[in-house]
Amino acid sequence: MPYVITEACVKCKYTDCVEVCPVDCFYEGENMLVINPNECIDCGVCEPECPAEAIFPDTHPNAERWLEINLEYAEKWPNIVRKKDALPDAEQYKGETDKFNKYFSPNAG
Repeated sequence: MPYVITEACVKCKYTDCVEVCPVDCFYEGENMLVINPNECIDCGVCEPECPAEAIFPDTHPNAERWLEINLEYAEKWPNIVRKKDALPDAEQYKGETDKFNKYFSPNAG
């Protein structure tokens, strides 16, 4: 049961989750993070750390789509192992809906 990052991360990119991950399975895009589901050990310590509430287990409804997206971009983006500042306007976008379709960037962070 790996964890996945959903569209709530887009345009926010809080990295509190990265700091607590014992296996460094987070990858950084230009405006969101993803988890490599093949590296995630299902410990769940990242989920409560996310201010945007963007992290869910893959058993969550609609998680299948996010599992595919997380896997795809974890193979393309660089690994991130340390906490960084969130995007400058993260609070403005926190809680907005349909962010993936509106703002997602496939570019690496």
